[in-house]
Amino acid sequence: MSSSDQKPIYVTKSFIPPIEEYQKNVDRAFKKEWLTNRGELVLELEHKLQDYLGVNQITLHTNGTLPIQIALKALGIHKEVITTPFSYVATTSAIIWEGAKPVFADIEEEHWTIDPKRIEEKITENTQAILATHVFGNPCDIEAIEEIALKHGLIVIYDAAHSFGVNYKGESLFNYGHVSTCSFHATKLFHTAEGGASFCNDEKLKHQLFYHHNFGHNGAEEFHGLGINSKMSELQAAMGLTVLPHMEMILSKREAVSKRYEELLSNVEITFIKWRKGATRNYSYFPVLFPSHQIMTQVKEALEKNKIFPRRYFYPSLNKLPYLDHLVTMPVAEDIADRILCLPLSNQLSFQEIKTITQIIKNHI
Repeated sequence: MSSSDQKPIYVTKSFIPPIEEYQKNVDRAFKKEWLTNRGELVLELEHKLQDYLGVNQITLHTNGTLPIQIALKALGIHKEVITTPFSYVATTSAIIWEGAKPVFADIEEEHWTIDPKRIEEKITENTQAILATHVFGNPCDIEAIEEIALKHGLIVIYDAAHSFGVNYKGESLFNYGHVSTCSFHATKLFHTAEGGASFCNDEKLKHQLFYHHNFGHNGAEEFHGLGINSKMSELQAAMGLTVLPHMEMILSKREAVSKRYEELLSNVEITFIKWRKGATRNYSYFPVLFPSHQIMTQVKEALEKNKIFPRRYFYPSLNKLPYLDHLVTMPVAEDIADRILCLPLSNQLSFQEIKTITQIIKNHI
């Protein structure tokens, strides 16, 4: 087959459940004539996710960024937040949007998560919180971060957008920190087309997160405090309820794809992320690090000529965002951002497509 006949292969492909399964859940909302404002589908999805993930508290949101903003608001964060330069832009944007200042700490060379040693160096009298990302579902050094937070009286928020289903030392990754957040965007492992969630183990804080996401309502006619609209709709929840029963199949197939990549690329001059000891994997991404920016670019261009579209997750290093006032250097994050590609990964990727992708990589390295 010529490249002109080949269907494009993108970095990910949303799992689209059978339309008749989705329709059954949508029909429930239509019969109730209840499309939003925490109807029975949202409540059911919360309960099912609580059981599936093994978490104590969950609040569903309309996207994955608002839970971070609401957590910052609920916890009174308005000064300095130490955060990672290696994440999606929403992590940094949420801090700035809430009127706080991001202070970047560089990342670990092997795990690509925020480096606790660099966190300690950045703490000042204005530091209020640490906002760390479990990059590609790989847990941060949780023990070290929480020790630092306890020592200095800091809040810990985890951006766990990529971490659906990951356990660390037998516990859901969402159960760590004062608050953890997740994205249920259509490109994620589990999705509600668009959506997200917040998790916390403190009942009082959970109540704050809840009223913040629901206009500040405390019942129908009273207001507990300031709020915005971050509620998930019934149509989003319908998608989540339809996708959830397929998760074991999705995970199994993505694991097989990832292991096939690892096998075919085992003798190639590239570097894989080092997974944190004690953590399970959810196979949400397949990032590879090339020896140089030039080689990464050669590979990317060769793949794209064959209608294969990897992504430079995450580029640029967030300390280089143009709207930040004071640019700082983050040597490790900048180097990794300069050389990384996420290869296509989905439950639908065939072994033949994997072979094609890996052969192109071998030919251009």
